[in-house]
Order: sequence, then structure tokens, then C-alpha cells
Amino acid sequence: MNEAIKKTDDGFSAWFQCMNGCTGRYSLTEIIYKCSECDSLLEVVHDMDALKARPASAWTNLFQERYRKNDWPYGSSVWGKKELVCPTVDNKNIVSTYEGASNLFWADRLGKELGMTDLWVKQCGMSHTGSFKDLGMTVLVSMVKQMRSEGKDIKAVACASTGDTSAALAAYCAVADIPAIVFLPKGKVSLTQLIQPIAHGVLTLSLDTDFDGCMKIVQEISKKNDIYLANSMNSLRIEGQKTISFELVQQFDWEVPDVVIVPGGNLGNVSAIGKGFKMWYDLGIINKLPRLVCAQAERANPLARSFKTHFETFEPMKAQTTQASAIQIGNPVSIQKAIRALKEFDGVVEDATEDELSNAVGRANRTGLLCCPHTGVALAALEKLVKRGVIKKNERVVVISTANGLKFTDFLANYHAEKIADVKTQFPFTEIDLPPDIDIIRKTISEKIEQRH
Repeated sequence: MNEAIKKTDDGFSAWFQCMNGCTGRYSLTEIIYKCSECDSLLEVVHDMDALKARPASAWTNLFQERYRKNDWPYGSSVWGKKELVCPTVDNKNIVSTYEGASNLFWADRLGKELGMTDLWVKQCGMSHTGSFKDLGMTVLVSMVKQMRSEGKDIKAVACASTGDTSAALAAYCAVADIPAIVFLPKGKVSLTQLIQPIAHGVLTLSLDTDFDGCMKIVQEISKKNDIYLANSMNSLRIEGQKTISFELVQQFDWEVPDVVIVPGGNLGNVSAIGKGFKMWYDLGIINKLPRLVCAQAERANPLARSFKTHFETFEPMKAQTTQASAIQIGNPVSIQKAIRALKEFDGVVEDATEDELSNAVGRANRTGLLCCPHTGVALAALEKLVKRGVIKKNERVVVISTANGLKFTDFLANYHAEKIADVKTQFPFTEIDLPPDIDIIRKTISEKIEQRH
């Protein structure tokens, strides 16, 4: 029997429901990941009639009053929109690190180099664990704490990861004192990412397989319900990640950008961003939708291949090794959600070679950014689409930067040392070793400044 679906005192509620519209509804505290009727992924559905009873102006005023304040938990940019994210969780069970509201970087210099007038980079890596994954993990771990407080026997929370998901899960479970298990593909995660779950004392299993292999195993481990699944096929994660869209609108003084470019691996993020914009459009908070672009590494590009057939076909692939390791995924679980969002948002899918993504990072970092390789995929896609005229040079474009570049120092060091196979480094730079001789130092500075000009 399905659990009763709770409502708040204001009449707000949300539940799990099949993304394909099957009739079953499931409480957010029910341990279920797929539709019991057709086995498709579930999504969180909100009572939109109840939400629409409050005028759009009242919502914007409320969100503006809460933004970055210290009233628990509403100062978090996720929980400041609690009614639209996860209304029925008790505030005492919310697990938060004051996430969200990450920097919106005006990439003016980079934009001018690309011939653009209004380019921005949403730096989601400026967060507690250094990636956008915190936005979804605060919701999921809060609901686990809620379920445990109601007597559910959840012994631990588990995920498969290419690095960032494991870091977020480890940190939030450490805050909540909930055991966690992470499954990582051996040798395919940067040391900086690997050390995060280890530092938090989380059970870290390094498996001799790829991400897709880890994903199969964690789904099997989670079948008995005492280990709760934390990957993005659990749509609680999507509810937190959709607040990226909310933040962008708020940071642009309630205006909607023309184009949003998102790196895509397991495809939960592009789905979430589409869902966020659509929700605010339906509530009348915004009056238009942006165009969505999903960017993939050429070596892991099943969605880009499907796009070339106008999404008529989709074939999983064996992902090849790419510098963009977090999106090295050949069989994304959120494929159908992503295709639906891209169709609704006049979407485009573009891919990038190793040379293109690496040099996109090299160029961007010269203008003051510090990009991860996945952001490089999005920037390379941007450059290609601008050249082809798919993106107009005067459009307001936002590139979603998914992780902090400091998590990928090996990639950056190898790029500047010109040690990456299949990459011709266009923007090399390295330190200069000199003796402590003032005349030699002055001469070197003068020569280098002259060369620059």
C-alpha cells in the first residue's frame, strides 16, 4: 500500500510520479526509484494548483526576502525555495551547508574574444564540496534524515560516482551523521576528488570498472531498501539541482537568459535546469523560456548522436577515456528526461573533442576563470555554435560551470606541460626558474612583458 502523501499547513504537497504519466503516486518518504507500472524513472510532481494560489509577485517577494539571510534554513538558496523544492520535510531534519547562490561570473573578456556581448559563467563549483552536486544532495540527505526520524530502517546511503557525487554525499552524510557508501571506478577519479569521501570517513569502494559498471552494482546493492540510492535516478536530487534555474533568474533581476549551456553526462542536470525554468514559467514568475544546450565530450556522446537523428533513436555506447571524466558516461540514466527537456526548450546538443575542450579551458583561464574540463566541454560547444550562427553573438548566454577547477589540477598541469594525448596546447604557460639576481630578473620581466604586447 502506498504511503499517505503529506501536505503542509499552507496546503503545499509533492509526490513521486512516473515521468510517463502512469497513475500511481508515491510519498517522497517511500523508498522507490522507478514506476511500479512501467519501470520508467519517477519524478517529483508538485501540487501546482496550490502553488498558483499565491500570486507570482508574492513568490518573488518571499524569495527575495529570504535570499542569503540567516533564518534557518531559508538562507540556503535551495531551501529559500522550500515550497517549490521539498515542502513537507521538517526543518529540523534539513541537512544544509548554506548551498547555492554561487557566483555568476560576467565573462566579458572571454565573450569579446568569441565576438559575444553578453556571456556569463554560473560557477556552481563555488560550493561546499566544489560542485553543483551539493544542490541535489542537500534535498536527498534531508529526506533520508526525515525517513530515519519516522522509523525507516535505512542503514546507509550509497552512490556510484565519477567523483563529485561521492564528495557531496560524503559531506552531507557526515553533517547528518548518516553512514554513506561510495562506489568509484578505479583509476578514473582525480586524487582531489578521491580524497573528499576518504576525509569524511565514508566507506569508499574503488572498483575495477567504469562508471556504468559502478552504477549497475549500486542499483543491485540498493534493492533491499536498507541502503538508499543517491544517484540522480533518484529524482529528489533533481529537485535541488533545478534551483540553478531559480538562481539565474534571481541573479539577473528576474530576467531570463536567452541560452543556457550545460555539460551532460548522466543527464540529470540538463533535465533539472529545464524543470526549474518550466516551473517558474508555469507559476507566472517568468514569461519566457531560454534555449537549452547540452554539451558532451565526443568520447562519451550518446545524446549528441541521438540528436543527429532528431532523437528518433538512442543507443548506449561504451564511453571512452576523456579528460572530462565526470561525464564519461555511455548509458545515462536520465536520457528520457533530458530528451523531453531539450524538445521543450528548442534544445541543441553539441560535442567537443579532447583538443577542443582542453583549449577551451586554456583560453578561458587566461581571462580569469579557473575551469574544470567539463566546463571546457560547454565552452567548446559554445564556441562552435557561435561560429555556426546557432547562438547569436548578442544573445545573453550562460555557461554552467559544474565543478571547481582546483579539483582537476593534474589536468591543468598536464595541459600546460603539453602532455595530454591528442591535444595541441594553444595556451601553454609555466613558471620560470631564475637565480636571485636582480638584473636577470629585471631583464626577464621586461622581455616577457614585451612579448605579451
